[in-house]
Amino acid sequence: MRRRLISSTLAVVLVVIAVFGISLVIVEARTIQSSAQDGVQSEAVRLTGIVENRILAGESVDAKGLDRQIADNRFAIVKVPGHPEVRLGEQPKGAVLKSTQLGDHGESVTVEEARSTVSREIGRTLLVILAVALLAVLAAVALAVRQARRLADPLTDLAETAERLGSGDPRPRHRRYGVPELDRIADVLDASAERIGRMLTAERRLAADASHQLRTPLTALSMRLEEIVATADDHEAVKEEAAIALGQVERLTDVVQRLLTNSRDPRSGSAVDFDLDEVIRQQIEEWRPAYQNEGRAVELSGARGLRAVGTPGAVAQVLATLIENSLMHGAGTLALHTRVTGNQAVVEVSDDGPGVPTDLGARVFERSVSGRNSTGLGLAVARDLAEADGGRLELLQQRPPVFALFLAQEITPPPPREDVIG
Repeated sequence: MRRRLISSTLAVVLVVIAVFGISLVIVEARTIQSSAQDGVQSEAVRLTGIVENRILAGESVDAKGLDRQIADNRFAIVKVPGHPEVRLGEQPKGAVLKSTQLGDHGESVTVEEARSTVSREIGRTLLVILAVALLAVLAAVALAVRQARRLADPLTDLAETAERLGSGDPRPRHRRYGVPELDRIADVLDASAERIGRMLTAERRLAADASHQLRTPLTALSMRLEEIVATADDHEAVKEEAAIALGQVERLTDVVQRLLTNSRDPRSGSAVDFDLDEVIRQQIEEWRPAYQNEGRAVELSGARGLRAVGTPGAVAQVLATLIENSLMHGAGTLALHTRVTGNQAVVEVSDDGPGVPTDLGARVFERSVSGRNSTGLGLAVARDLAEADGGRLELLQQRPPVFALFLAQEITPPPPREDVIG
């Protein structure tokens, strides 16, 4: 492309120089020739006047008196009736420019100038024009090289940017070149790079969230299958445990669907009015065996008969994350307390453990923030799931830890009945 730009610019300049240069040479040649002819004629008129003055004054007309009146590159012949012919200067050879003037007393003056003098003048003019044309060509080449570099280098840079995007490097370069069309292409590439970067980030986030969030239901499902194996001789117990395991599989499917939905559009929720007590009961049943193995108790207290607006699977996953965190990092009794505040149903999850370190505080919900060698994803994903349903997840107290899940209500709950389930 650079060579084409230089070649096209040079071709245009050469055409312009050829057209105007040839025209200028022709005009200048004619001008020089006309000026030389006018000079010869003026010389003849002037000599005629001098000769007439001498005749009127009675002076002699000879070469001695007239040799200083003519230019060195010219030749003159003066003829006066009754006097010998007078020749001034050296007669030129070859073609000449000639002018003859007649006086009032019968005298004639002929002035000649060699055409070679005019040709030399035309040649000098032609050399000047050629020198100017050469300078114009050199300037055009320099300008063409500069302009080609100005256009070709950005295009090469844009091609490298596109290649980087194709190779999986979506970082925008934010380079501009001072050419509106190229800057527009750079804007489009940078916008594409940002979109690709967001898509890749979303894909990586989905993979991380899925790997983390699926771990919790899979752990619960594994424990339930262990219960089935342990009670293989009791068919009724096996059927009951299998039914619970199937319910866990359904919730696991719901979690996967929810993660995929959030990855496409976090605002596209599927909130419904559901029985909050049932979701809490399911989680207690699933996690109670694990707590019993650790010698810890699970208690449920507070208002009963609560209904909330949200996605049951997502709410179950948020509660499962809080319960699992308590199992891994907490101590003592796991307490779930339900209450109503305004038009919201609240589920508080607490234990007697050391709680959240003071330096973390609310940052515990940020991704990759963890004070106990965990992935730092669980609470972040749990908060995202809660907010996708229009709720929120908060840390009410750091030590001992108290987490609260706030969910909207559509149906006014009955007056809360304080129950305690050990």
